[in-house]
Amino acid sequence: MIRALCLAALLGLSLPAAAQVEQTNLRYDEDWSQLRNAPNRDADWWHRLKDRPLDRDGTFSLTLGAEARARYEGFDNNLWGLPPAPDDGYLWLRLLPLADVHAGPVRAFVQGIAGYAVGVGAGAGPADETGIDLLQGFADLALPLGDRTRVTLRGGRELIALGSERLVGLRYGPNIPQAFDGVRLMLDHGGAQLQALHLKPVAVGPGDFDDRTSQTRRLDGIYATLPLASGVKADLYWLRYGNDDARFAEVTARERRDTYGARLFGSHGDLSWDWEAMLQRGRFGGAEIRAWSIASETAYAFTRAPLAPRLRLRANLASGDRDTGDATLGTFNALFPKGKYFGELSPIGPRNIVNLHPSVDVDLGRGITAELAGVAYWRARRGDGVYDVPGQLIRLAGGSDARHIGNQVELLLGWQASTILSFSVSASLFAPGDFLRETGPAKPIHLLGAEAMFRF
Repeated sequence: MIRALCLAALLGLSLPAAAQVEQTNLRYDEDWSQLRNAPNRDADWWHRLKDRPLDRDGTFSLTLGAEARARYEGFDNNLWGLPPAPDDGYLWLRLLPLADVHAGPVRAFVQGIAGYAVGVGAGAGPADETGIDLLQGFADLALPLGDRTRVTLRGGRELIALGSERLVGLRYGPNIPQAFDGVRLMLDHGGAQLQALHLKPVAVGPGDFDDRTSQTRRLDGIYATLPLASGVKADLYWLRYGNDDARFAEVTARERRDTYGARLFGSHGDLSWDWEAMLQRGRFGGAEIRAWSIASETAYAFTRAPLAPRLRLRANLASGDRDTGDATLGTFNALFPKGKYFGELSPIGPRNIVNLHPSVDVDLGRGITAELAGVAYWRARRGDGVYDVPGQLIRLAGGSDARHIGNQVELLLGWQASTILSFSVSASLFAPGDFLRETGPAKPIHLLGAEAMFRF
């Protein structure tokens, strides 16, 4: 039934296209109040579902919405030919209905999920399938403190994206996003924001209504965003991560890790940048944690040139462990990063990694865009192996001194058919380097992806 609803929604091609509010992955951040007094607010059928007054004076209002997505991914030689399912093809289906109720300063937001995976050869995991469950459900109270200041207290289950999602992200690219249970306190003053976090990740179960708060992992922290100049901002933060059942290099122990970070981002004319540095300290069992990472993205858009090309260079360094036999753990922990970290094909995650990622994207008109990207990967430390995005060790160091892991090329085409309907297709190739050839299966990975999304 859910699959049929998803596919039926995705086939609605003749839809009106005229929304002035940007729809985002964080649906609770969308502000539809501007439609309330618009003379043609009901011109599109789905506008009638946004910010509808429930009483005469408009104190109570209701917004309804939904997302239906179908995504196919087909692999040849997944994980470079490693069993149990090197050749795999599967279909992800998800439906995300939502309701957002405002009553003056009080608000309640609920978003359900029906997420299914068809044909996953190695077995569906928590990022593939959850059945029918609650994705988000929280209440908050927002109170003004003067003309430019507002404080918001929020409690419940929600999706959270901090900064560029290098450490805490939505995991939106895979089928099942990563939600958190807990509380957030947010203080907004002008263009600055300070937030305090006390969270536990949601452990996704494969059946209906079986997602539960994790009993082993937790996340606390302070995150501040500060305006520095016109078009320039900085993030400063401290995050404390705990895992009672952490695993590194085939050792399981209790992990306590503090991350101190700074991020500088903004734009000036056609130039934009997003640079971040992270330092980690703590304990893993009896070992001391000494890890770090530097991540950068710099782009320049030729807005007046034909097709408006944008050149972008991303460069990342994430520390690895020098020696598994000493009393220091040097492997960086990316905590809860975004799902498609290095592109549509992301077999490697941001641990023990050095990578360069140039790309160019163009606007072909009529809502069609194209991007061509290349990625080169090296190990940061020869004593450490290769990890996937969730943090699992997928290739041991194996005594190899080679640093080069491999190279990747990717082509992505996207079509925004209307405000609420989009399609994309991608093709990726990962060619193994010396390290993979010296330590196990080393066949080239091929990926073909296709996606359709209907969201209002």
